[in-house]
Amino acid sequence: MKTAELERLLACGVAPVDRPRLARRRTALLALAASAALALTGGVLGWNPALAAALRAPMFWGKEVFALALAAAATLLALRLARPGRVPGGAPLLAGLPVLVLWGTAAIALAQAPASERAALLLGRTALVCPWLIGLVSLPLLLAWLVLLRGLAPTRPRLAAAAAGLAAGAGGAAAYAWHCPELAAPFVAVWYVLGALLPALLGAALAPRWLRW
Repeated sequence: MKTAELERLLACGVAPVDRPRLARRRTALLALAASAALALTGGVLGWNPALAAALRAPMFWGKEVFALALAAAATLLALRLARPGRVPGGAPLLAGLPVLVLWGTAAIALAQAPASERAALLLGRTALVCPWLIGLVSLPLLLAWLVLLRGLAPTRPRLAAAAAGLAAGAGGAAAYAWHCPELAAPFVAVWYVLGALLPALLGAALAPRWLRW
């Protein structure tokens, strides 16, 4: 069989990818996973008893903006890494921007605080459990992302899964904030970032087996 004939045979009956349908499927799956993360936060961890007061604090919304901005940037990065031939472009820098802004805010807060209060600003009351609980809440989102990536064709599976895990971790942090009593920027800058990184590390570790072609 000649090469041209083989190409025609392989192309026979091939339909174009329905991108809007795939986008709707991705959005629905991630929305379902986000709902599961919120349900896990409220049903297992419980809502913050002082939530009404926390909602009036600017830093509560600062936590949400940080987490959602990081989730959006990491989502863009993951989707670019999940498709062959696509380059990350400025997505890594975009993902780093919320972290840099948060770290800058935390540095200012620490510089303005008396030396005797800095440890409390960094450690709060929940430093030992915060990253692990964010990782726990992120699991539905991480699972959804791994299912999505398996249906795509990442040529760099570890990087794609790490970016997806970061998106899941940031989304989990946004859900966990409704349980967390901490409102200090230095605390969020350390422990929320670590919590968001845990699913990224787990995704990278699972990638060679889960995303094997």
